[in-house]
Amino acid sequence: MAISLLIADDDELLRNLVREIFEENSFTVYEAEDGEEALELFWEHPDLSMVILDIMMPKMDGLAVLDEIREKSEVPVLMLTALGDSASELDCLRHGASDFVSKPFHYEILLERVKNLMRMTKAQDFDKITVGILEMNRQSHKVYVDGKNVVLNNKEYRLLEFLITNQNIVLTRDRILDRIWGYDYEGDIRTIDTHIKMLRASLGKAGKYIKTIRGTGYAFEETL
Repeated sequence: MAISLLIADDDELLRNLVREIFEENSFTVYEAEDGEEALELFWEHPDLSMVILDIMMPKMDGLAVLDEIREKSEVPVLMLTALGDSASELDCLRHGASDFVSKPFHYEILLERVKNLMRMTKAQDFDKITVGILEMNRQSHKVYVDGKNVVLNNKEYRLLEFLITNQNIVLTRDRILDRIWGYDYEGDIRTIDTHIKMLRASLGKAGKYIKTIRGTGYAFEETL
């Protein structure tokens, strides 16, 4: 089955070239010429395995589109930035981009970057994640522990999704805060600890998978 990808850029020539090279490599490619169309296509095709966004687009810029996507999904997103624009690259990472490529670029490099992200995130199996007694269905936004549905609020769900998609990786409180609350959040960083405590309680026996890394943050690890 073909892997599906969305490319959003107002440069028609660039889109055509990207489509051709990815279709030659057995991808199904959708194209958007502005940010609004990109979001429409994203919600129309929940099976998308990868999104490529240009930062500068009409109607909605790439970062605004990325913010909307990150409200509901951790699908890999690769941003296209201006050459040497380190400020834009930093913004991309802060908004939750998986990677970025500076323009102009070699199309073979873009292809390999996408393939690497696919391998890293295992995007082909993106909808359902199972760890021990915990199961997350990212299509339906449902979580199960020992087969029983667990009701989480939006913050708890996004927090669990971020932790579980970064298994065995130590996530600092700052990184969690930037991803879940936004890099411009000005509240108390201890709110993370409060939400982790609530999430563990909601998950019951599966709450033990969330490990506290003293002085740093948290990690999601399956407990034997």
